[in-house]
Amino acid sequence: MTKLFLEDLAVGQHFGSGCLRIDAEDIKRFATEFDPQPFHLNEQAARETIFRGLAASGWHTAALTMRLLVESEFDPAGGFVGASMDELRWPRPVRPGDELRIKIEILEIRPSRSRPGQGIVKIRVATLNQKDKAVQVYIANIVVLGRRKEDSGGKAAADEKI
Repeated sequence: MTKLFLEDLAVGQHFGSGCLRIDAEDIKRFATEFDPQPFHLNEQAARETIFRGLAASGWHTAALTMRLLVESEFDPAGGFVGASMDELRWPRPVRPGDELRIKIEILEIRPSRSRPGQGIVKIRVATLNQKDKAVQVYIANIVVLGRRKEDSGGKAAADEKI
């Protein structure tokens, strides 16, 4: 995969990912360690909640989304360095058997004035299930490196480190 520098990106660009399948044991394993609520741990107990069945923790969905993001077509120079999150929603639950993938859209690009050689890129990441229904949507601001710049002496100056 080719690293994408700040100058390679344009508002409106879209990127995709492969798929991850989630099963009941994955849901329970994550929940046991990080979010031990009945609707993430036990099918019977989950049927009697607002979810009406076993559902993955939203934080599990977020972790799966991060993996899909890192393995996606979008490969920003410097990696996925988060600066902030503007929005995070879970419009529907992730269920056992769901196959998740993501769509990434570039919303805004802001070169840094104080740190030449990098900028902030606002992205929307939608995590979709096999029915193309959103199970998570977030808007984040990530730091992306620019290409090497020429200094006034004509020598290449290294990009400033984050």
